[in-house]
Amino acid sequence: MRHFNLQSLTLISSFFLIVLLGSCTGKNRQISEKKSAIVLLSSEQASKSLLPQPIKLNRNVTIGEYFGYIDSLVQHYDSLVPYPLSEHILVKHNSWIIDTLANTDYYRMKARDSFIYDQKKQIALPKGNLLQIPDSLRACQLYEDFSNTEIDINIPEYKLRIFQDSLLLYEFLVRVGQNRTRYLKMGDRETDLRTKQGKGIIVNHVKDPDFYNPVDGKQFYLTKRDDNRTTLMPQIPWIETEINGVRNGQMIHPTTNPKSLGKAYSNGCIGTREADAWVIYYHAPIGTKIKIRYDLETYEEGMVISVFKDIYDYQN
Repeated sequence: MRHFNLQSLTLISSFFLIVLLGSCTGKNRQISEKKSAIVLLSSEQASKSLLPQPIKLNRNVTIGEYFGYIDSLVQHYDSLVPYPLSEHILVKHNSWIIDTLANTDYYRMKARDSFIYDQKKQIALPKGNLLQIPDSLRACQLYEDFSNTEIDINIPEYKLRIFQDSLLLYEFLVRVGQNRTRYLKMGDRETDLRTKQGKGIIVNHVKDPDFYNPVDGKQFYLTKRDDNRTTLMPQIPWIETEINGVRNGQMIHPTTNPKSLGKAYSNGCIGTREADAWVIYYHAPIGTKIKIRYDLETYEEGMVISVFKDIYDYQN
């Protein structure tokens, strides 16, 4: 009788998980593959999938080690859960990680009287903390949330917003491209530096970027901060966009000089604070919708409440 009950529980659990995954709007090829394979789960695997055990960190994990460590967890637990586990799903379920990473921002540390020369040596995951693996219901909800997330950037307002189901989650001050053309060695041509407008998606993440001066093409490793102190470049992901079907190298990435925010200062990319870049990254898995617009007026209840400077002289 116990064997019959256990077998029945396994079949019921498998059926429930198939229906659950089928209801997620964040469907993709990986989910379909997992759905077709779920009947192969043993009763023990199904139990673990429904009731995942927390992971206790037995050591401090630095930023330099962070992505490798998270990727290893994803690779291991993806084979134990009946949905495609990803870095973004895991970290969003453990949202304290985003706060910890954001607090490694150079200027936040400076406000605590701490000078950080090498950001990669800071602790991303403190020893003793717990990492929870989401169950199927939670994972389904997170996929749903991501599928309904959009990044909205209004160039003359210097604002990046993150919306979910039309609900404003975050609003960040950014910098945008300059209003001029300039010869860039990396493209070997005169380039219009204005940030491109249009609709598109997030197509790539660069987790450990190399840094090159686009003007002369030379690689660099150090940066001079707004306080005139020099540090190593931080390891914070860069986000690549595809706008109107074109990948033009327009990235969303942190700047080490936040005094340039709220200005047309960059070579076309959208610059953010270091802390903000972590938040944006974990709300922008590949495929996330993005809209970059050039609206000089904002409205509330049909009335104009703000008028911005025409920084690209489009109306002249």
